[in-house]
Amino acid sequence: MAYYIQRGDIPPKRHTQFRQPDGSLYYEEVIGAEGFSGISSIAYHINPPTSIDKVGEPVSFGIDYADEKNMQHRHLLGKNIQPKGDWLSGRQYVMGNNDVCLAICQPTENMRCFYRNASADELVYVHDGEGELLSPLGSVKFTQGDYVHVPRTITHQWNINLDEPCRFLVIESYSEIKFPRKYRNQFGQLLEHSPFCERDLKTPEFIEAKDEAGGFEVKIAKHNQLQSFTYTHHPFDVVGWDGYMYPYAISIHDFEPITGRIHQPPPVHQMFEGHNFVVCSFVPRLFDYHPRSIPAPYSHSNIDSDEVLFYAEGNFMSRKGVERASFTLHPGGMPHGPHPGTAEASIGKKGTEELAVMVDTFHPLKLTKQALEIEDQEYIYSWKV
Repeated sequence: MAYYIQRGDIPPKRHTQFRQPDGSLYYEEVIGAEGFSGISSIAYHINPPTSIDKVGEPVSFGIDYADEKNMQHRHLLGKNIQPKGDWLSGRQYVMGNNDVCLAICQPTENMRCFYRNASADELVYVHDGEGELLSPLGSVKFTQGDYVHVPRTITHQWNINLDEPCRFLVIESYSEIKFPRKYRNQFGQLLEHSPFCERDLKTPEFIEAKDEAGGFEVKIAKHNQLQSFTYTHHPFDVVGWDGYMYPYAISIHDFEPITGRIHQPPPVHQMFEGHNFVVCSFVPRLFDYHPRSIPAPYSHSNIDSDEVLFYAEGNFMSRKGVERASFTLHPGGMPHGPHPGTAEASIGKKGTEELAVMVDTFHPLKLTKQALEIEDQEYIYSWKV
């Protein structure tokens, strides 16, 4: 995260005595990345966060790929993925590799237990729906168009309003998700030319500590397995915390697009980065203003990356036949570009209202059986003239 925040009550000095009203010590927990060299937060619990009553048997929570050597352009009809399950059982993975994986989740029920991903940061794009993310560090309210970032190891619950349709694009990263280095100074502060800033973040609102006992199930994902642990005390028994690691939300609508006289390349749309991948936001913007500009992108070959687009809203000016909630995948090594006629049709247009999430990976993506079942198999031929 870019900056330090504090919530609730904490002692004036870390790793020192901090006592409860009855004279007993609060239990200090350091939550951090990269050993003790990365960002971290320190939370103070009423009860020991290590007390476990029961351990369940692990169950498989890996991804089975049906096409591990994809060589062609793909169009996946995300609208055909049916709602089911809860925040975990409802995840339907479509593609991934050793760095990142993508899933659609349209839960029909909320989880009764708690969840902790011990392997991956999760960046969740809220395509439809609203609710709040609850964690020991507080509550983060979210609505349509928000990205919600949950750092790995943070125990949490998603409280989703199921009275309305909901759809979430889940991006699981096996490395820390950060804001792009090019937009930060040496202290982590977002620079003046960044298309968003700290004011756009929705950070956790403090919630009253829950001093409850009786057994609380936490499902932990690691090693491609999901294992259940029953903790003695409620995990949200934190009276205060401070630091740089915490869940937050930021809206795609707060991304301020960078435009120019001629067509700007995809890196100007970048919003997040992880190891070997980036996430970009395509938002409503003015088109290029050179008198002879062509707003539609030029054809290009992704030599070092696979390009995924999740189409959220509007009509993408360079594509025909893609719909809301569709994915396109353009693998490295094959040229792709605007569909026939769209470049000419874009000339003279003043702007676009499109909204999309792009994930560019620097290692090839593999497709799941679920992805192949919702594929538009004619897409590869859609550039034929």
